[in-house]
Amino acid sequence: MDVKVIKTEEDYTKSLKRLEEIFHAPIDSHEGNEAELLSILVEKFEDEYYPIEAPDPIEAIKFRMEQMDMTNQELAEIIGYKSRVSEIFSRKRKLTLKMIRNLHDKMNIPYESLISNY
Repeated sequence: MDVKVIKTEEDYTKSLKRLEEIFHAPIDSHEGNEAELLSILVEKFEDEYYPIEAPDPIEAIKFRMEQMDMTNQELAEIIGYKSRVSEIFSRKRKLTLKMIRNLHDKMNIPYESLISNY
């Protein structure tokens, strides 16, 4: 096992290739331990160099609606009025604190996603 800190793109590419080779190794084996270490190092490198930004509130709502197979009418019941849904989706109206709380409570959308700028 020759595991080292991933510092460059080349290291990252090599680590991914090796991880792919040993991914299905038994957990308590030599290669299983190597795979676990590599996955931690790869994740750390990706978090630092390829961060994934949280979606803006509108995209978070749309994504959650899609997951829940929810209609605009059902969303209107959560945030208030049907006209508010189109105003919010067209970004003509901002979410209110009451809407944010309802979206969080009823759709399990994280507060962090709902309060970010858009």
